[in-house]
Amino acid sequence: MLWLGMVLAISFLEAPLKFRAPGITVPLGLGIGRLVFRALNIAETVLVALLIVATLVVGPSGAVRIWLGVTAVILAVQLLVVRPLLTRRSDRVLAGADLPRSRAHYWYIGLELAKVVALIGLAIAAAP
Repeated sequence: MLWLGMVLAISFLEAPLKFRAPGITVPLGLGIGRLVFRALNIAETVLVALLIVATLVVGPSGAVRIWLGVTAVILAVQLLVVRPLLTRRSDRVLAGADLPRSRAHYWYIGLELAKVVALIGLAIAAAP
């Protein structure tokens, strides 16, 4: 549930609101976003690793393993496929390019929504 709260707070609250703050330019917002999402992704990687180790030790139900696996795959796709695309795009914007919103951004949002569902499923499956 901690992980779910982090994703909801950062991806669906902080990220869209930061660009509405007075004085925040697109380059400044991108710079902040890169730092925040890098920290979130590091925390997520640590959490998924701890949860995987915990499942190996505790031996939970198959449903817990499935939801954790789905969540881990979603995170891996975000980190290994989508984030590099977004990083290259933000590098270009920070270098002065005027680019439209990328499809990779929509993929990241869709994967965040899927991750929220997977984390809720994991929490329900793990509940006593």
